[in-house]
Amino acid sequence: MIRFLLLTFRSSGKSNVSGDELVAKLEKSSNNWAKASLQVLHRVWSEQGALVHAQQEAQAMLSVGQLVDLQWKLGMSVSSDTCRSLNSPYVSLLLKVVEPSGQISQKCLEMTVPQFQNFHKQFKEVAAVMETV
Repeated sequence: MIRFLLLTFRSSGKSNVSGDELVAKLEKSSNNWAKASLQVLHRVWSEQGALVHAQQEAQAMLSVGQLVDLQWKLGMSVSSDTCRSLNSPYVSLLLKVVEPSGQISQKCLEMTVPQFQNFHKQFKEVAAVMETV
């Protein structure tokens, strides 16, 4: 029952429904609700619904994707349009990220070896911090 109420309150918070709309949806979904229970839910939602909606909006703004795959390769730039003899190594990264919406997106990055080493160092620092949380 608690999970049902949490799910109901979260979805109502996302939709920003009023107490009357919440009670109407619950009555429509099932005739088994006692009138006293619906009155309590209406009162609680009327008092706390705005807070739940604000928390849902904040969570949506702070949602970031989840890294699901990282592929890398080391390459060598031999020449370019502006430089005939470049001979410069680079690292190419392909990141696969699951967005909060569930869609998978790919991000491709190319950086010099020193930039990659700095990226790797920062990535390790973030991982260490996340292990402590």
